[in-house]
Parts: sequence; structure tokens; C-alpha cells
Amino acid sequence: MAPNQINVLLGRSDWDWSRAVEQLFVPRGIRAMVAASAGEAVRILETSRVHIALLDVDYRAAGGLGMVRAIRGYEPLLPCITVSSRWERPLLGAALELNVFSVIAKPVDMQILQEQLNKLFIKQYNSDVFSA
Repeated sequence: MAPNQINVLLGRSDWDWSRAVEQLFVPRGIRAMVAASAGEAVRILETSRVHIALLDVDYRAAGGLGMVRAIRGYEPLLPCITVSSRWERPLLGAALELNVFSVIAKPVDMQILQEQLNKLFIKQYNSDVFSA
């Protein structure tokens, strides 16, 4: 899979999430599409092939795990990686029930994010686009 064919759905956040991951995507030519709400995420899925969703589940305006639920309702197998500063059992349990690939602690260590993206893309797409 060529990097310029990869589309990533980013959930809007109360911190500059898109800027934080820019260093991983831009050099690889990967396209990021930002959704501010669950409805917007579904509209993106209706019009574009998306390979992964990266979501900040702490951002209440986007619905937290509600955005993952909406994505699962439309695209049940879309891989999702979430980030959160909360590590309560209910949140982690809900993420597992929604088959989230991984939950990464905030503040996000970009090396950990890249490692998770690499594992996911090798497993799902047989692509090493995120290898170091």
C-alpha cells in the first residue's frame, strides 16, 4: 500500500492533535481527515476509504467513546487507536468491548504511537509504512 493512498480519520481534540501527529503523516504523504463529531466521522466514512481512526476519547465535544461507537455502527472493522489521560476500568473495558486496537496514555509519546501504528498496519494491511 502506497502512503499516498492511506487515509486516517482524526477526531478533533481540545489539544492540537492534528499538529502532534503531523510529524508522522506528512513526511509519508498520508492524508488526515479531521472529524469534530461522531456524525462528521460517519460522513467522512461514507465518502472516503479510511484505513484507521485515531481518536482522543477525552474530548467530550466529539463524544468520547461515542465516536468509536458511531464508527463501529458504520464500519465495524475499521481499526481504531485511542488516546486518553483517564485510565479507569470502565473506560478501558468499554474500549476493549469496542475492539479498539490500543489505548495510548496522554501526553502521547510519539514513538509509542508510531510503534502502535506500525503494528496495526503490518497486521491489517501488510504494510510497513510506519516502520522507523
